Amino acid sequence: MGKPTVDPLRAASQKAARLVWNHSTHLSGLIPILERLCHQDGIQTVTPGVIGRARGHCPKMQLRVSVPIRGGYKVIARQGKTVQEVFILTPLAQSELETALAIAMKS
Repeated sequence: MGKPTVDPLRAASQKAARLVWNHSTHLSGLIPILERLCHQDGIQTVTPGVIGRARGHCPKMQLRVSVPIRGGYKVIARQGKTVQEVFILTPLAQSELETALAIAMKS
């Protein structure tokens, strides 16, 4: 009669993820996408990061998984000539996170 084991994926998917508001500026249209992403299963914390400039122009909003970080992934959001880092803490694999991002962008 030991403790029941808890599946971390299931525990993370039962509650909505946390969207961290640590900056006053974000790419226009990014926050609604991140709020929809927070409702996806397996997402724990979403933190928008540094805003920068790119040389190329990207007419539509794009989210691309960049590199793995401890506990999740760094995602690059691009629109126009502006880029913003987004840090996502999740136990999901990269392909599952890309699927979740695609769903959040369509909705």
